[in-house]
Amino acid sequence: QVQLVESGGGLVQAGGSLRLSCAASGRTFSPYTMGWFRQAPGKEREFAAAISWSGGTTYYADSVKDRFTISRDNAKNTVYLQMNSLKPEDTALYYCAFRWGNHARAYDYWGQGTQVTVSS
Repeated sequence: QVQLVESGGGLVQAGGSLRLSCAASGRTFSPYTMGWFRQAPGKEREFAAAISWSGGTTYYADSVKDRFTISRDNAKNTVYLQMNSLKPEDTALYYCAFRWGNHARAYDYWGQGTQVTVSS
């Protein structure tokens, strides 16, 4: 079993930055992929970013590309999401996700989310 705990959310003005982190614990046998999803009020959950085990391959939704950067520290079993140039439409509950392997498929574990609010 794997548990995920997100942190780093908060309130920020448009144009500001936040750095989210997600720590995984439990039976985290390598390799595994980690990613971030978000859900805004009244909208469906959407993909934001993902990163391979080695960190050599990253994926971003068009809505966050060039503004957000995903990274990971495998020694700490932690993934990060650096969010710059934040916009009000980035306001959402951000979820960390975990899946075994390096291949695209359904995620196996989810965190409980951390709130990001961007004021205009």
